[in-house]
Formats: sequence, C-alpha cells, structure tokens
Amino acid sequence: MVGFVTAIGRRMRAEVVTAVLALAVGVVAGLGAVAFRALISLVHNLFFGGRLSLTYDALVHTDPSRWGVGVILVPVVGALAVVLLVKRFAPEAKGHGVPEVIDAIHFKGGRIRPRVAGVKALASSISIGSGGSVGREGPIIQIGATFGSILAQWLKLPEWQRLTLIAAGGGGGIAATFNTPIGGVIFAAEILIVEISARTLIPVLIATGTASVIAGLFFGDQPSFVIPALTIDPPAVSPMSLVGYSLLAILLGLVGWLYTRSIYWAEDLFDRLPVNDYLRHVIGMLVVGVTIYLLMARTGHYWIEGVGYATIQEILQGTLTAAGFMVLLAGLKLLSTSLTLGSGASGGVFSPALFIGATLGAAFATVVDAVAPGMHLNPVNAAVVGMACMVGASTGAAVTAVVMTFEMTRDFQVLIPLIVAVSLAYLVRRSLMSDTIYTLKLSRRGQQLPAALQSSLYLTRRAVDFVHAPFVVKPADATLSDLPLTWGRRNSHIVLAGPDGGVAGVVTAHRIGEARRSQRSPATPLLDLAGTKPTFAPADAQIVDLIGVLRGSGVHLTVLTEDGARAPARAVKGVLTHEDVVEATNMAQTLRRTPVARTDIAGPDD
Repeated sequence: MVGFVTAIGRRMRAEVVTAVLALAVGVVAGLGAVAFRALISLVHNLFFGGRLSLTYDALVHTDPSRWGVGVILVPVVGALAVVLLVKRFAPEAKGHGVPEVIDAIHFKGGRIRPRVAGVKALASSISIGSGGSVGREGPIIQIGATFGSILAQWLKLPEWQRLTLIAAGGGGGIAATFNTPIGGVIFAAEILIVEISARTLIPVLIATGTASVIAGLFFGDQPSFVIPALTIDPPAVSPMSLVGYSLLAILLGLVGWLYTRSIYWAEDLFDRLPVNDYLRHVIGMLVVGVTIYLLMARTGHYWIEGVGYATIQEILQGTLTAAGFMVLLAGLKLLSTSLTLGSGASGGVFSPALFIGATLGAAFATVVDAVAPGMHLNPVNAAVVGMACMVGASTGAAVTAVVMTFEMTRDFQVLIPLIVAVSLAYLVRRSLMSDTIYTLKLSRRGQQLPAALQSSLYLTRRAVDFVHAPFVVKPADATLSDLPLTWGRRNSHIVLAGPDGGVAGVVTAHRIGEARRSQRSPATPLLDLAGTKPTFAPADAQIVDLIGVLRGSGVHLTVLTEDGARAPARAVKGVLTHEDVVEATNMAQTLRRTPVARTDIAGPDD
C-alpha cells in the first residue's frame, strides 16, 4: 500500500512540475514573440529606411526605400548576414523551423541546442526585415520549443516531459503571434505532440494561454492582422455558396501541393549550382530584390516583401479588388518564397500560405461573382476561407487552420464554409502526396514519421487480422506466365509449394507488380522472385510480438500458420508484410530497419 501511494505521489509531482514549467515556457514564448517582432522592426527600418527605430506596422505597406534602385541589394546584404550566422553558429536555424522541431521530437529525444533560439531569432529577423518572402511564425515556434527543451535538459527531466515542454513552447509561440490560444493548442496537438493525454495537453494549454496573455499586454487583443467579421451572403449558408467554396478548396488543394513542392524544387535547384552557400543565397535574394523593386516602381508598393500582411489587409478591407493583379501577386509570392527558402533563408512558411490563399481566394470569388452571381461568393469571405485552405493543405494542420481562422474572425457563420473547404483542400493535397510542407524535409532525409497518433489498441490485435492481400498457392516450378492478369485488381501473394508440399518460398504481391511493370519474361520462374526460408508465426500472435520477429529476423514478411511452425503450403493462413503492418497501425516506416544483422535467415525481399 505504501509503495502504491508513493508511486501515485511521484506521478502527480511530475505532472505538477511539468505544468509549472509550462507556465514559464509560456511566459518566455510570449516575451519571445514580442522581442522577435521588435527585432524584425529594427532590422526592417535599418535596411529599408536607414534609421534606428522599433516603430513598424506590418499591416501597413512599407514606404519607398531611401535607397531607390539600391533597394535591390537590401535582400542581398541580408542574405550574406543570414548565411554567416547559420553556417558559423547553428545550421539548424536554416529553413522554416518547424521541421527541425519535429526532428528533435522524433529523432533526438527532445534535445535542441541552446544556441538555436538566439541564432534563429537573429537570422530570421534579418531574412524577414531585409525583404525575404518568409513568415515569423515558424521561427517563434522554434524559439519557444528550444526554450522548452533547454529547460527540460537543464532540470534533467525524463523524455516525456521534454517533449511536452517543446510542444508547449511551440504552441505558445504561434498562440502569441496570432492571439489564438486555442489554435496554438490544436497546432501543438496536430504537429508537435506525440502523446494525447491530460499530462501533455494541460501543460500545452497553460503555455498557450500564458503566451497569449503576455503578447496581449504589448499588442492588444487583436490578431496579427485585422480581419473584419465575416458576412456570409446570404446570412444562411446556401448550397450554391458551398459549391463555390468547394471549387475554391479544390483549386487551393492543388496550389497547396505546388507550394509544398516548389520550395524543395528550388532547394534542389540551388544545391546543384556550383557555388558556395553565400553566393547561392545571394543569387536567390537578388531575384527577390529585383522583383520588389519592379513592383514598387510600377505599382507603388513592394507587396510581397516580408510577411506580406499589408497586402492581406488590403484584400480584407476590400481595397484590393483586381482579380488579375491578385493572381499575379500570388504567383510572385510563391516564386519569391521558394527562392528565399530554397536558396538558404531562415523564416516561416505560414505567412506566405496566408498570402497566397487570400489573393487567390479573393480573385476566385471576384471572377465567380462576375460570371455566376447566384453562388453568392464575397471576395473578403473567400479570402479568409482561402487563407485557411492554404494553411490546412500545405501544413497538414487542417483542424488548426479552421480553429485559428475562426478565432481570428470570431464569426460563427464562417465555421461551415471553413470546415467544408479546408477538409476538401487537405484531401486534394493528401491525394497528391502524403507529406506536408513540414514533413517533406524529413522524408527527403530518410526520416519517416508515423502517420497518426493513436492508442496501443492495434498492437494487441491478432496478426491474421492485419493480412491485407490474399494469397494463392502455386507449385515451386511455376512461372510468371502461370499467373492470371489482375486487370486493376490488387495482385495476390504467391506461396510456392515444394515437391514435399512444404513452403518453398513466397513471392509478394509487390514483387509480382514490379516484375510485370518491368516487363520481365513470362518464362521467369517464380522461385527466382522469391526468397527462401521464410519466417513463420502463429496466426493469432499479437502484432506487437510479430513486429519484433520481423525486425529480429531481418525479413519483411512472415507466413502465418495455425501454431507458428512450418506447415504444408495448403495449411497457410495468410501472408503478412511489413507494409501491411505499417498501413494498418499507422506506425513509422523506420520499423522496417533491422536492429541486428542476421545471416542465418534469408527472407523474401520485396
């Protein structure tokens, strides 16, 4: 009894300590957002106006630079400073920040180097302040997360507490930036947190609420930009308006895919250039500098520089209404963001997504209202829905996009269009690629993340319940020509029966498909496509045990029999592959890696 009470007390102390520390993390995240915005203001005024001042309103267009045509070199000078900081002090500060936080959570045990916060703040403020087309949300998420990690490491806390404080810092950062405390919690839950429970969510709630209060003391009770209350016209959302928003969502789902891909296409392009990091970033930012100069010379504003909130504000106020020009701005923002990040800048992707969504949403509604006024699409409403669609589609944080936009508008009528449109935009992007703008960077490094958070329920299921593809038994001397064509149906696994009736090998459905796509000769023996000595397991074994068998044996499939022993081919209950397990349980692809090399067991190589 004493031991039980002691264990309960220890657990409660840990949760109370985490909650108290989350309060400190929230304070730092809130103050960090304030300091970071001040730093951006200082850099921006210095680079564009040649003066030392902290007065800068991102909702107002920047005045023409005193440097005239020399403003082209402003982003170039900023690029040199950013590369110097990143290369010399913290390579993790390069890019948009959130992937590095996810990397620390999933692959580094929640450990982030202390210097990352300072370098990230300085490098990102220079990138944004000198005209780079990036946002401030990613950096403040990384800054808040870094402090959470530092605090946990300094106190030598267990891993679950480190990861919780990182999520609390990241959620607090985005909550402070947009004055969206609930959105900050949802963002942490969708993107950062690895465990959904009271012991993790309560600290995140505390941190985001605290960060919002701290930021509100300096910025007031307003989000980063003022969104007028939406007026869905007609007041009750009509079926026709939902059709219009659905069409917009499909369009922005495609653009979300393009936006995600374009950043990494640009990164690959710059990496192939035979120049050093300094010149690589200079080239990218020189193009951005020329773009903003030409915009100022021809239209009177820089439009796409920095976070771009002034352009969004004009759309929301109804003063920017030219559909063709808004489409042009969306294209230029997409290009400039890809060049900025692809060439080596430090900054976020959230604000550019809002910019592209607002411009395309308003442009779409303007055109539709002209040709089909019965759809009742208002450009301002469509701009807000477009912002949420782009964020949800590109980041994968669909619920965050809905909740944050609702918090920023505070209009209940926006909920139905947001839910429908964001869901569709997310599904369109998801159908084109599984990675988000955050996870693609990790996937390109070979770091696979679990597709979802879930309980351990699946791990207790029977192995046979996870069998996905059917199997057929063929004699060991069968050839590829002996298999029927599937004509759109999924191939079956092939269990090869030897002369004695036992299992001589297994050819996976994946291997059959590959052989046909590569136009292997129909006379190819199936035994040539199969490994030998497949592993066997009981059909009713728990999947958690089978994962250990697969990893320990070094093979990627197992043959299920009644008792797990070798049996005649006709007694096989099913064939289970690693892919079946990952797909059914949403576990990470890294489970495929074999912890210990084995040479005594040869398995089918699919």
